[in-house]
Amino acid sequence: MVNVTINGKQVAVPENTTILEAARQAGIDIPHLCYLKKLNEIGACRVCCVEIEGERNLVPSCNNPVQEGMVIHTNSPRARRTRKINVELILSQHDCHCATCQRSGNCHLQTMANDLGILDNPYPRDLVTGVRALWPRDFPLYRDTNKCIKCMRCIQVCDKVQGVNVWDLSGTGSRTRVDVSRNRRIKESDCVLCGQCIIHCPTGALRERSDTEKAFAAIEDPDRITVVQIAPAVRTAWGESLGLPPEKATVNRMAAALRALGFDYVFDTSFSADLTIMEEGTEFIRRFTAGETKDLPMFTSCCPGWVRYLKGHCPELTGCLSTAKSPQQMFGAVIKNYFAKKLGVAPEKIFSVSIMPCVAKKAECALPTMHTEAGPDVDLALTTRELVRMLRAEHIHPETLEEEAFDSLLGPYSGAGVIFGATGGVMEAALRSAYFLVNGENPPPDAFKAVRGKADGTEGWTEAEFDLGGAAVRTAVVSGLGNTRRLLEAVRAGRAHYDFVEVMACPGGCAGGGGQPQSKDDEERAGVRGQVLYAIDKGSALRFSHENPAIQALYREALGEPGSETAEEWLHTDHFGWQMPGAAQG
Repeated sequence: MVNVTINGKQVAVPENTTILEAARQAGIDIPHLCYLKKLNEIGACRVCCVEIEGERNLVPSCNNPVQEGMVIHTNSPRARRTRKINVELILSQHDCHCATCQRSGNCHLQTMANDLGILDNPYPRDLVTGVRALWPRDFPLYRDTNKCIKCMRCIQVCDKVQGVNVWDLSGTGSRTRVDVSRNRRIKESDCVLCGQCIIHCPTGALRERSDTEKAFAAIEDPDRITVVQIAPAVRTAWGESLGLPPEKATVNRMAAALRALGFDYVFDTSFSADLTIMEEGTEFIRRFTAGETKDLPMFTSCCPGWVRYLKGHCPELTGCLSTAKSPQQMFGAVIKNYFAKKLGVAPEKIFSVSIMPCVAKKAECALPTMHTEAGPDVDLALTTRELVRMLRAEHIHPETLEEEAFDSLLGPYSGAGVIFGATGGVMEAALRSAYFLVNGENPPPDAFKAVRGKADGTEGWTEAEFDLGGAAVRTAVVSGLGNTRRLLEAVRAGRAHYDFVEVMACPGGCAGGGGQPQSKDDEERAGVRGQVLYAIDKGSALRFSHENPAIQALYREALGEPGSETAEEWLHTDHFGWQMPGAAQG
């Protein structure tokens, strides 16, 4: 152990612990902007500089380890004065119109400026103008270069965690800025829209395209019937930004809040997750028994960020994707083709909205292949953050609302559908029903829990082997695209073989999605949120997708059976029907 003194407090920490982490363990907060543990320890912002007795210069605490006998002052007059100057210099190149920024009230820089008592800035404004400040407003991810503080978090997350390398530095000296890598425009890049750069941005420089006004317009239109679906992972996070305790932030209270917003019908996407299992599970059994997974596995296709990654980086493997649409798109197709008939209205009168933990869902619902004869499956996809902004705009206080059930007909869902929002959940749910389809009886509900993936962002993936009707099925579950790249390399090189692989673009799965609330404390919450979903599944009376009575009714009344001609038309898609910009040549 190394013994140091921080602000007069004796602290003993392991060797190689940084000053910042040592102070944190002692309950002492050192302000910082660019630091992300193990990802971005570059001391770029210089806000975390501290004074060490015997040292001539201040040192950044984020990347300097403690040494025996150090006496450290985190808030000496010199350190405080320097910190304020550094923040003022950052603000001189920052668009400080906080009232029109989506991160206002949840912005690291704004909080720090307020804490330091910065009421005016002695340094002249130096903002980017002209072409360099432009960004396409129709792209699902929006970047405001004048809110960027050059912390380089987005670069590090995109490179080290996701391995997509969309962002890089351009220019030199005072003209250095973050931009799309390799001198590309964002629409020409292979950005998968995972949104992890947004989640880890400390300011409002990165955000999703705001579609809340489109949602309000549809709600206000008397000739429209608005139908909204809520993804499983949204229930685990929507209350965080609203300050709701878990016992208040229930999914049924969210349903009440959505009705208070004015939506006509409110459903849970967990229903169509059950539907996805029926189609994807049936497809896997067909491919597996036909020997189609002998050389290459079937990959899940419910994560649009992953599908974009595969088509951009390994397009030769596109045929390995399940043709099943995602639960979002399946629900939309059922709404337009089945629910509209039940209501006795034309499909075009229905405006289908989804609330998703994901930015890539905005691009998915706009794909030319995501429609049926009834029109586009989903008309508008909103993130969890956009839902929160809508509730605030309407001054709706969910904690005051009574819980309300989802609308019937498409309302019931199983615990298997709920765990779609956690890494490994899709695989586990699919194997539960695949076992039934092969053996004619249910397995124990937790028979396949070994596939539950890593939700802590660590390297690697989870693999397991199961007996299915006397045949061995090798499975893998992976989240985070950096891990996915390594898995694909192993599969293509013949170092690993699987029959069925679940991939989620975001570390920890949808629970850690790029459309979820941003933590002001840089806390990674995917694991905690995922455990909430598994607990819901554990307590569910219905734990198998194939036992969902509403799913059974849908097949009986409209689809026939999984994989039928109607099911193919409504619930499956052609992954070859669109191209990713800058796709690698396979």
